[in-house]
Amino acid sequence: MKQISEKEQLSLLPNFQTTCVYFFFSLGDITQKGYEKKRAKLLARYIPLIQAENRVPGSSQATAGVAKQQKSRSTNSRDEPARSTWSTAQCHVPGAGSLPFPHYRPVIIILTTDTSSASEDEGSLRRQGRISSTPFQSHSNVEPWLNRVIQGSSTSSSASSTSSHPGGKPAAASNTAPATTAATVLADLMVASVRGVPRGYSSSILETADGVPVNSRVSSKIQQLLNTLKRPKRPPLKEFFVDDFEELLEVQQPDPNQPKPEGNQVNVLKGEPLGVVTNWPPSLLAALQRWGTTQSKAPCLTALDTTGKAVYTLTYGKLWSRSLKLAYTLLNKLTTKNEPLLKPGDRVALVFPNSDPVMFMVAFYGCLLAELIPVPIEVPLTRKDAGSQQIGFLLGSCGVTLALTTDACQKGLPKAQTGEVVTFKGWPRLMWFVIDGKHLAKPAKDWHPQVRDASAEIAYIEYKTSKEGSTVGITVSHASMLAHCHALTQACGYSEAETLTNVLDFKREAGLWHGVLTSVMNRMHVISIPYALMKVNPLSWIQKVCSYKARVAVVKSRDMHWSLLAQRDQRDVSLSSLRMLIVADGANPWSISSCDAFLNVFQSRGLRPEVICPCASSSEALTVAIRRPSELGGPPPGKAVLSMNCLSFGVIRVDTEEKLSVLTVQDVGQIMPGASMCVVKVDGTPYLCKADEVGEICVNSGATGTAYFGLLGITKNVFEAIPVTAAGIPVSDQPFTRTGLLGFVGPDYLVFVVGKLDGLMTVSGRRHNADDVVATALAVEPMKFVYRGRIAVFSVPVLHDDRIVLVAEQRPDASEEDSFQWMSRVLQAIDSIHQVGVYCLALVPANTLPKAPLGGIHISETKQRFLEGALHPCNVLMCPHTCVTNLPKPRQKQPDVGPASMIVGNLVAGKRIAQASGRDVSQLEDNDQARKFLYLADVLQWRAQTTPDHPLFLLLNSKGTVASTASCIQLHKRAERVAVALMEKGRLNVGDHVALVYPPGVDLIATFYGCLYAGCVPITVRPPHPQNLVSKSACILTTQAIMKLLRSKEAAAAVDIKTWPTILDTDDMPKKKLASVFRPTSPDMLAYLDFSVSTTGILAGVKMSHAATSALCRSIKLQCELYPSRQIAICLDPYCGLGFALWCLCSIYSGHQSILVPPLELESNVSLWLSAVSQYKVRVTFCSYSVMEICTKGLGTQTDVLRGVNLSCVRTCMVVAEERPRISLTQSFSKLFKDLGLSARAVSTTFGCRVNVAICLQGTAGPDPTTVYVDMRALRHDRYSLCYSINPSMSILPGVKVIIAHTETKGPLGDSHLGEIWVSSPHNATGYYTVYGEEALHADHFTARLSFGDTQTLWARTGYLGFLRRTELTDASGERHDALYVVGSLDETLELRGMRYHPIDIETSVIRAHKSIAECAVFTWTNLLVVVVELEGSEQEALDLVALVTNVVLEEHYLIVGVVVIVDPGVIPINSRGEKQRMHLRDGFLADQLDPIYVAYNM
Repeated sequence: MKQISEKEQLSLLPNFQTTCVYFFFSLGDITQKGYEKKRAKLLARYIPLIQAENRVPGSSQATAGVAKQQKSRSTNSRDEPARSTWSTAQCHVPGAGSLPFPHYRPVIIILTTDTSSASEDEGSLRRQGRISSTPFQSHSNVEPWLNRVIQGSSTSSSASSTSSHPGGKPAAASNTAPATTAATVLADLMVASVRGVPRGYSSSILETADGVPVNSRVSSKIQQLLNTLKRPKRPPLKEFFVDDFEELLEVQQPDPNQPKPEGNQVNVLKGEPLGVVTNWPPSLLAALQRWGTTQSKAPCLTALDTTGKAVYTLTYGKLWSRSLKLAYTLLNKLTTKNEPLLKPGDRVALVFPNSDPVMFMVAFYGCLLAELIPVPIEVPLTRKDAGSQQIGFLLGSCGVTLALTTDACQKGLPKAQTGEVVTFKGWPRLMWFVIDGKHLAKPAKDWHPQVRDASAEIAYIEYKTSKEGSTVGITVSHASMLAHCHALTQACGYSEAETLTNVLDFKREAGLWHGVLTSVMNRMHVISIPYALMKVNPLSWIQKVCSYKARVAVVKSRDMHWSLLAQRDQRDVSLSSLRMLIVADGANPWSISSCDAFLNVFQSRGLRPEVICPCASSSEALTVAIRRPSELGGPPPGKAVLSMNCLSFGVIRVDTEEKLSVLTVQDVGQIMPGASMCVVKVDGTPYLCKADEVGEICVNSGATGTAYFGLLGITKNVFEAIPVTAAGIPVSDQPFTRTGLLGFVGPDYLVFVVGKLDGLMTVSGRRHNADDVVATALAVEPMKFVYRGRIAVFSVPVLHDDRIVLVAEQRPDASEEDSFQWMSRVLQAIDSIHQVGVYCLALVPANTLPKAPLGGIHISETKQRFLEGALHPCNVLMCPHTCVTNLPKPRQKQPDVGPASMIVGNLVAGKRIAQASGRDVSQLEDNDQARKFLYLADVLQWRAQTTPDHPLFLLLNSKGTVASTASCIQLHKRAERVAVALMEKGRLNVGDHVALVYPPGVDLIATFYGCLYAGCVPITVRPPHPQNLVSKSACILTTQAIMKLLRSKEAAAAVDIKTWPTILDTDDMPKKKLASVFRPTSPDMLAYLDFSVSTTGILAGVKMSHAATSALCRSIKLQCELYPSRQIAICLDPYCGLGFALWCLCSIYSGHQSILVPPLELESNVSLWLSAVSQYKVRVTFCSYSVMEICTKGLGTQTDVLRGVNLSCVRTCMVVAEERPRISLTQSFSKLFKDLGLSARAVSTTFGCRVNVAICLQGTAGPDPTTVYVDMRALRHDRYSLCYSINPSMSILPGVKVIIAHTETKGPLGDSHLGEIWVSSPHNATGYYTVYGEEALHADHFTARLSFGDTQTLWARTGYLGFLRRTELTDASGERHDALYVVGSLDETLELRGMRYHPIDIETSVIRAHKSIAECAVFTWTNLLVVVVELEGSEQEALDLVALVTNVVLEEHYLIVGVVVIVDPGVIPINSRGEKQRMHLRDGFLADQLDPIYVAYNM
């Protein structure tokens, strides 16, 4: 065995240039055809290698073979960009250069030799047989595969001494020549599959696809590769999608001057210890049992009616006995199939109105006694209550099957026809049980409930709605409930038999904790004030405090505010009995003003300042902090005046009250007894905050919620947070609960809350609190225009940032002008105080916002309605210009590379020139008709002689019956009569222009040929618009009916009758024979003028010579294979473009029969066209987009009309258009009529324009259209990359040549580059015809030359952007098919922010934004983007569209909409082909003629 020396190894390096191999696989599956092609190609490549291996043992030849292989691959890959390519790259010695980085993620396999004595600077050779791969590719299956490659050879050079085995053990040394070994391993590697040998292959013998065993190294590798080709896999998704908005959007740079926290880290704050109370009950139920049996007459709860009268007082004895009855009934009397319905631990819904606290209390304690878990929820009033569906999801996830309610409540619930309560949307099926006395059974004498000590078992579940609108259930254990009652008793100094007035909802949060739980613990008497009473009499709670001498009241700042407004009538109330006025929402920014104002007014009526006790709480942590009165040892109250700007950066800076941009907050007291508290960073890891930093308050206590029911993931996040110091050390071994409150700890260890996590809006990196923004809006004269408590503020994500939306209810008496004044003042106030812009401000009519159960606004439901376009505002103000600051930078145009460095032979910048042509006409002529007849007039005469009775035209009316027909001889004779009339009556000369004003029909065709017979130039004109007559016509031919119309008073008002040329009616003409038919002196003479309104609204006429007319007919005949035996159906307007050519010219030239369906007839009979196609078994049919749309919309619902229609005969159905193909319309048409036999392959689009009316037409024998997905962002930069928006390809007509040219330099572009489509063909128009003599302006449209390359050919410029792409399909000649893709008209593109936008892209996005948008058109006005949308729905939806349209255009196109105009359906003008006339619309907008429903000017 010969070892390779160090020197020899180094000398081998030059031969190791190919050691690094890149393997590429094409994206997507390989079809069977593609596989066969690839297989043949790969095998052909390796045949010489297999032969060489057996013949040549030397190293240099082997390496040469590899090099040659490389060369052949690289040359091959350039011509075939669409196929998968294998490219090899050189691997350099480290230090000499780095690996080239490929476009797709490759697998790189590097084989290096090893030597034990290599020096440091030969590091590349040091490790044993190292294999390296990219980070995404695991090593696991590569190493064994490589070993098999090396071991599996059966010849003498079986292994290389430099290979490695798994585990790094050296392989058996080889005694063969080193170069041969290296070359062999290389050859193996070169053809090895990326995926390696399939599992289980340990043998060196492999089989070919035909099952023949092969025992050769190289061929086995080839076979392996072919096997993988057979089972192609898709690459992982991340190779396809790269979210690159980071590069595109302006990234907000942090302000270098922004405030930063500077204080010391705040440590954990501990509350006072929970005091030890003698004979403290071991559980809440034990307390109830004690009071129910020893103090049964003591009052527990007094309920009031809506007049304020006490309707019932529940005593502790009654509460105990009724709860026992209910517990017994639930456990023993409710059965299903003789099984008890409920077992301990089951969840039960409690559905009680806010006016019935007595029944709720009985139900709550009854469930606890029965060891069931109550889930209190709101009473669902309708099937569409705000948030009701989410409550249903919660009940479903809790497994609730039973709902407890009262008799009165149950009667008020919506019922099904069976009399049962309906199942609400999203709710599980519930059994409803009424708990009024008569329905409860008396407990058996031997039945006693187990009153256990408080445990970690769940006591009850409280629901909470999150910012996004999802509802979660927070579980509270018996131990937590008891600990919370203990802590509240100590903090509030509650004592037995105290009276408490509760204004809050007793089903949840502070209302439940104080008014239902802690009150029972301390045998207190609760006066419950229903919400309905507060609405009627806002002072009722103060009157009850006074009359019951209540010691404590639990209220919200709203209740204090309402009572201030009503207090003037009351003189005799006294609040001197109060020792605590607990303000449950004391953490809100507006609570301090309510507290101050309330104290100001009621201090003279006995209210002491220290009595007001704001508190902070959350559903998760229960009560977090509460201010104690001074007699309970509380420190004096604190107030902080903070800079709003610094708060938005999360930093506390004290400011002066004189400034507007400050937030004044009051303390919410000290933390609860027995609790520990800390403040942590809001995002990410819960690091402790600094002293001057705002963070989320976290609490560790025995008195917090324990979990979100059934949601383990977010439970861990919220209820098991472990705060850590800056060094990452946990501050405690006990988990903390995140409260969702944002705040800080001030002097005297007072807690200050500045906002809630649920109301947090992060805009451009700064945090704003929704409540603060509401407070600012309220400060702007709120009482005049909007209702105080009816304002919602939330944020919506638009363009990768939060945007602030403010919605308020407008007073009915406020005028629109008043409202706009208020809105603009609110915008200014928020801007100056918060330094943030409001994205959208909407005012809605009174009482239309979704309500929360107790009168507030349901924020998440409001947000949902806003995003869905279901808010129905009456005033909207959008301010995207000031808010959206992260738009991409406007594009700067780069100077282009000069022509000299661009073109090399037939390549442009390394690519094939984007040039394609249809079939060569000269080789396709199947008869000598083309040579014999240069002029269509000659063809008609010839047909009249040879086949006089052959039918050419068949016109259908709206009933589907034949209205008129024309054979060759009939048409010829009518044409002769017209020619005679023109010469005799009209006295016309050769070359005079004649306007043909006819409805679609045979008359139009006959008069056209009559003009040709007389040597006149016909112009088809759509009746009866006189302004269409723009050419200098010497005569007008028309019918008697239209002639009367043209001479009517209405016509005279539009055009002076004296200026009209001669008008001849052709209904009654002399039957004279024409002396001789005019014969043009040259084929280049003008045959007819084709006038059309372009999509940009310009009326342009083009000149068509006799030669061009014949060439056009010839191309269409060859492409569509039209012969006299064929029938085609045409549903197009016959006045211009391809529609005119198909209607008037092609039948005469090709001799086929045309079934003519005027599109106007479809208005009275939608199925006319398709019925005709089916009846006459037509193979080829033409229509316009408007016809297709009428059929899709009109027949989608009326399928009975199409009974008996069969479309399986249709081979091609072509849409005639001069715009980018409308893929969604053609696809929906194909899908809709698929069941009638219409093949999806049949529907295709044509393309023509003013300079050449037929460039592309899908022939009967051509390849199918292919669809590509194009990235819209690339289109804006005049490039394209295959990705998103869809474009189908089109086939080029015979005799037509197309090239893609640069719009500015006029140089040819490479394959797959976006540029202007230029066309050269015998049927190009010869020039524009304009009345105003402006031909010079557009001379280069018809006679353009390339600036370099082929500078001799004359081209016509279409004015359309597009690209050519070579597809995998083959055309009739066997060549690969070059497909043309049209992107859009150059004249219509919008230049905005330095980029080119296509209106159709923006319009497509807008139409998707809301179901009521029927149509949309966009244009620019003074650099503003104007979007006009047609509203198909009620007018109250109009203003919903403004925000949705603005959002979608920002999100998808990075553009700010300047004006949104909402109009009625049918306002956007379209031409006969169904194309939008955006410029006409713009003129109408500027002239204020659109009569819009609403115009929104986005500020």
